Amino acid sequence: MKREFGDSIVNKVYEHRVLRRMSQKDLAEAVGVSKQTIFVMEKNNYSPSLVLAFRIANYFEVDINEIFSYVRKEDHHD
Repeated sequence: MKREFGDSIVNKVYEHRVLRRMSQKDLAEAVGVSKQTIFVMEKNNYSPSLVLAFRIANYFEVDINEIFSYVRKEDHHD
């Protein structure tokens, strides 16, 4: 029997960016990625690497857990 996981990473990048009154382009330049990367990350369609996640958290001067959260969803197939 196969066990599948639907785990995901959700984030609050949008909220932190808006509080700083930054554009997606500004944040992208600050952390070394494209504007498109920030766009898809804010839509929760992209999970960043650990390095990028830490870079974003460090940029906003917050703990990584304030921006990124692990959501565990188990789906058992018997």
